[in-house]
Amino acid sequence: MLKRIRIQHLTLGMYLHEFCGSWMDHPFWRAKFLLKDPKDLERIQATAIQECWIDTSKGLDVAAGTASRSREEVDAQIETDFSRLEDLPPLQVTLPPPPAPPARDQAPKDMHSELKRAAAICVRSKTAVVSMFNEARMGRAVDSAGAQSLVQEISDSVTRNPGALISLARLKTADDYTYMHSVAVCALMVALARQLKLNDEQTRLAGLAGLLHDLGKAAIPLAVLNKPGKLTDNEFSVVRSHPVEGYHMLKEGGNVPDAVLDACLHHHEKIDGSGYPDKLKGDGISVIARMAAICDVYDAITSDRPYKRGWDPSESLRRMAEWTNDHFDQRLFQAFVKSIGIYPVGSLVRLASGRIGVVTEQAPTALTTPKVKVFYSTKSDLRIPPELVDLAAPGCTEKIVAREDPDKWRFPDLNELWSGFTEKAW
Repeated sequence: MLKRIRIQHLTLGMYLHEFCGSWMDHPFWRAKFLLKDPKDLERIQATAIQECWIDTSKGLDVAAGTASRSREEVDAQIETDFSRLEDLPPLQVTLPPPPAPPARDQAPKDMHSELKRAAAICVRSKTAVVSMFNEARMGRAVDSAGAQSLVQEISDSVTRNPGALISLARLKTADDYTYMHSVAVCALMVALARQLKLNDEQTRLAGLAGLLHDLGKAAIPLAVLNKPGKLTDNEFSVVRSHPVEGYHMLKEGGNVPDAVLDACLHHHEKIDGSGYPDKLKGDGISVIARMAAICDVYDAITSDRPYKRGWDPSESLRRMAEWTNDHFDQRLFQAFVKSIGIYPVGSLVRLASGRIGVVTEQAPTALTTPKVKVFYSTKSDLRIPPELVDLAAPGCTEKIVAREDPDKWRFPDLNELWSGFTEKAW
């Protein structure tokens, strides 16, 4: 049986099933193992992780009277919280505005049309970000005008259709991760800013913060950044230095708004004060840094890395919801979920009929009724001809009843089914 407990209640002999936090918060290569080494227990208790899951069928249980929660209890609470999202009023925030740009093409587009444009933007964006990181490694200032232009292109795509570029950017390879992560977080920041009803100037500022937030990784040795195995304590400390390194790079280069500098420096701070580099807490963290923290973690955990496969988008949101009280601003996280959907594009889901499908597009007015391309029957245990089901259509009796784990099913064409691309799109 799985139980969620506080880290201080973890003891030798327990089977550690999962940390309640991103794998970026701890230096352990494995998350599932029998806790036998006192040094491992000390290292766990020295991290910022507050809670974990233990498997009592494989190790010791907690002492009688110790607070714990079952998986069913946690999932039930998360589903209740998600079901209330549509009733929440918009969260209003303000950010300092950058200069206004000229008018651009922002007319709404259907998913299929925007996916093609988004693929081209991803190609150009990766080239631009690789160049930006290379310039930073050589000690040269960031091309502020070029970065603003890139943000405008990404922002326009998100405005035309929010799901297209965000979903495509998630399909980065482990080798692409450092660069395309910046593009993805830029797009997520724009989508979140739009959900918060920020004006165009403030939205571009949020996008620029997303694009530049990880520039400090240009100072991290590539051997450490792309290491496929467990990081040493020293290597983990080097990786955690990137917010400060990026802040100094951008500060010395000039022409970068203060809000963007702040997001770069503080996007790893946490609401409970356990983040870094300054252990800021609650409202001591700026709104734009709290936004960046959410977008950064979501893209990180949904992306394939040299040392770990990414999680399914919907499952990632469920796990992030578990960490909200410790990690994220709860109202901003709720707005983030609204911006990409409870079941983001690419999520594998099971319908009431027993068919399995992949989410292809969000419904404009409801979080729980996206468009789903069904392609597998659990009743016959066979593939079926793909069929697009609009759960928001009048008279539709289908509904999503469960998330499904892609690693369990291993459908080789899952990304092709929702994107329409038979090969890598960018």
